[in-house]
Amino acid sequence: MSQSKLFGTNGIRGTVNKELTPEMAAKAGGAIGTFFGKKNLLVGHDARTSGPMFSRALIAGLTAAGCKVLFAGMAPTPALQFAIKNHKMGGGVIITASHNPPEYNGIKVVWSDGIEISHEQENEIENIYFQNKEKLAEWNQLGYMREISEINDEYVQAVKKQVNVAKIAQKHFHVVIDGANSVGGITGPVLIRDLGCKISTLNANIDGTFPGRMPEPRPENLQELAQIVKALGADLGVAFDGDADRSIFVDETGQIHMGDKTFGVVLKQFLLDNPNSEVVTPVSSSTLIKDIAETYKGKLVWTKVGSVTVSQKMKEVNAKLGGEENGGVFYGPHQSVRDGAMTTALILNIMARTAKKLSELVADQPQYFIEKGKTECTEDKKPKVLEKLLEQSKGMNINTLDGVKIWFPDKSVILVRPSGTEPAYRMYAEAKTPTRAKQLIKEYTEKLEKILKTI
Repeated sequence: MSQSKLFGTNGIRGTVNKELTPEMAAKAGGAIGTFFGKKNLLVGHDARTSGPMFSRALIAGLTAAGCKVLFAGMAPTPALQFAIKNHKMGGGVIITASHNPPEYNGIKVVWSDGIEISHEQENEIENIYFQNKEKLAEWNQLGYMREISEINDEYVQAVKKQVNVAKIAQKHFHVVIDGANSVGGITGPVLIRDLGCKISTLNANIDGTFPGRMPEPRPENLQELAQIVKALGADLGVAFDGDADRSIFVDETGQIHMGDKTFGVVLKQFLLDNPNSEVVTPVSSSTLIKDIAETYKGKLVWTKVGSVTVSQKMKEVNAKLGGEENGGVFYGPHQSVRDGAMTTALILNIMARTAKKLSELVADQPQYFIEKGKTECTEDKKPKVLEKLLEQSKGMNINTLDGVKIWFPDKSVILVRPSGTEPAYRMYAEAKTPTRAKQLIKEYTEKLEKILKTI
């Protein structure tokens, strides 16, 4: 973390006791408490080993600044976000590093509506933090902390209100839940059981070292889940990430589907029920999302990559649905944030309504093949590379919201964007054939390398 930057793409992140220490968390608590100005705040954490330590340090900083803290303990990020809104809190802080490995942790700051604060508000907190402008309370005006225990139950009840519980229960679905040894295992099984499904669990024991698999629900981490779904003849498998705001699904054949495809399933049903609605999605989303939106009369609102950006844009345009290619679905009628359990309930609801298996719902979609690539690029060269790339893309069908996304006449697409988290350019290509997608990655890797040699 640099001397002027505390927040990254998604909150404050760092390795435990190296980039992120208890002293930092306490100081960040003082800065966050000063930013909120003695409001009532909710605090909670995921299953990481360092969660309790950082929570206590942060709460010390918040109460020193005069904030009254409700401590919810261990819970999924979306359950904490719902509680902030539901209990009419001034805001909240979540200790989580989401999908990062176990040696990481992080701090997410959330506004009173349950949505993470904007980047402008993060800048305000950074200004207080780096310029030592914390306003600490007098000894007789300190804040205090009390514990709250019911938020996970309230969250499960709220999710159930958004779907037809009786219709799902009639189907007696068998669902395998992979909780990633984290907080998805707290609420996921309770919700799915309440929906009348039979449950089998994998990695459902809480263990902050993540012994079952890494918390990022990528295909290479989900082979065991895929095999179990197939072996048990289950109807659905769902894998949560470390803080359970994202979910990746496995169909009844054991096929793992990336987030674009399951978001496409939700999007189609949503637009059938709500034609002409605006739907928010980052430029990294697949062309199949664009195709589905056009077919079912939806209006896509593109954003830069990042869940905070999607949530903030949904708030701005009053959209009721958003989605990302990484398994994040934002269902506005419940809350405009990524929510793994809500997404699971929506998928089961659609399976019950349509009497179709997940494999059939996905097969109904336009099919694309996706390839990804990465080229190392130092931070100082990133703007110059983009400038050259834009020059070379003149006259093409492009979007320049986040890097450059190019649509080609054969319906293939490439997105080339500077990474927000590492010194590199990322590439996402998709096409109607795997050969064409691979060819685009090769072509643009060579272009980037050529540009880098000239600057």
